[in-house]
Amino acid sequence: MTMENRARYILVGLFTLAVIAAGFAFTYWLNTTGALQQRSYYRIRYQNSVAGLLVGSAVQFNGVRVGEVTALDLNPANPKEITVTVAVTPSTPVRADTKAGIAFQGLMGGPAVALTGGSSTPLSSGTSSADIPVLMADPNAGETMTEAALGALHRLDAVVSENSGPLKSTIANLSKFTDALARNSDRVDGILAGIERMTGSSKTQNVVFDLTAARTFPKFEKPAVGLLVVQYPVAAAALGQDKILIRDAGELKPFTPETKWSDMLLEEVQSSIVQSFENAGLLGQVSRPLEGVTADFQLITDIRNFQILAGTPATADVEFSAKILNSEGHVAGARLFHTNNPIHSIDAVGAAGALDAAFGSMLPDLVVWTSTTIGSAASTPH
Repeated sequence: MTMENRARYILVGLFTLAVIAAGFAFTYWLNTTGALQQRSYYRIRYQNSVAGLLVGSAVQFNGVRVGEVTALDLNPANPKEITVTVAVTPSTPVRADTKAGIAFQGLMGGPAVALTGGSSTPLSSGTSSADIPVLMADPNAGETMTEAALGALHRLDAVVSENSGPLKSTIANLSKFTDALARNSDRVDGILAGIERMTGSSKTQNVVFDLTAARTFPKFEKPAVGLLVVQYPVAAAALGQDKILIRDAGELKPFTPETKWSDMLLEEVQSSIVQSFENAGLLGQVSRPLEGVTADFQLITDIRNFQILAGTPATADVEFSAKILNSEGHVAGARLFHTNNPIHSIDAVGAAGALDAAFGSMLPDLVVWTSTTIGSAASTPH
């Protein structure tokens, strides 16, 4: 490599380094005291630690950043005193009574000089180091959160130490009280139950009942072929709930708020019908509606009444219609089922039992009639 080429490379390297240095210097100049606008300077004297505050740290006025810290100086005559010089925009409304402190920018952010308030005559800024105005920070402004927490813990420890005797006595009495409460827990439960009875605030648990399927049937001829699908029953909206209902003076209402069927009434009716066919020996010839199942016949039920009729005597009134449809959707048979059963006791058990008995008394007839109808329809040529 010739001397001429080496000199050219050196010049290029020096130029590159100069550009980089100029860029760093320009950036520093913009972010510190050499901004593109004129700055106003103030000194703030702190009487405590300013841990974390650095040259270049932000200066905020009422939470808005207005400048930065340009210098940090210790007072040789007073080790507790720290003088912080700040540069802010000239429009910052610094007053003689403006309060200075230290704010933390978020949980993990660094500290910043915080200026707030002020209502008196504006404080003119200085143009040289000799005439820069001074603000006195609050004596506790530099106290860190850790120091404040330690101080609070020390004060709490002092309070506990001064009252250790009464605290020990209180804890001992509390232990005796809990021991006595544990020994008399049964009595406490009895007292609370008595209070509930006197105030009428005791909660009555819901009483639930099921509809039972038929298990005994008269002799009948089972259909040789065909799959029967028991469709979900239809009914008026009032019957499509889980409440046991009573009709009194023409009004249909719950027998009691706590008396319910274990499921929605229509679900209970469908389950009882399907189980009755299965109990009659037609397990492989009856089904609920299932995806992929092709029905040869369908049983459609319409629940008209399923209620207690108030009166003397009160009775259980159950009425429903049944229709059998063949695979082409034609009605192969239709019948109305209706019965009234007396209620032996006017309470939840008596009402649910009477309705269950009334519905259950018609299930064997429903099974026999449906099987006979299906047999006749299957043997009749189309």
